[in-house]
Amino acid sequence: MGLLAWIVVGLVAGLVARAVVPTGRHLGCLGTIVLGIVGSVVGGTLASVARGDGFDVATSGWIGSILGAVVVLAVVRFADSR
Repeated sequence: MGLLAWIVVGLVAGLVARAVVPTGRHLGCLGTIVLGIVGSVVGGTLASVARGDGFDVATSGWIGSILGAVVVLAVVRFADSR
């Protein structure tokens, strides 16, 4: 996947995740892109574990990126509440 595609997927996944799990934090555009990219890695890794492929750090598509970003935000929100 090209750099521009990573940025677009990261931005969209980050925006959707922030709409689903509001944290009250201002991430900005770059933070939202990083959230989406990290979410893609988390989503791909969780998908490979769920498939039974073992622990394989991978990236995922649109849905996996969004779900991974939601997981990342949920963990951050839980950690903030403690």
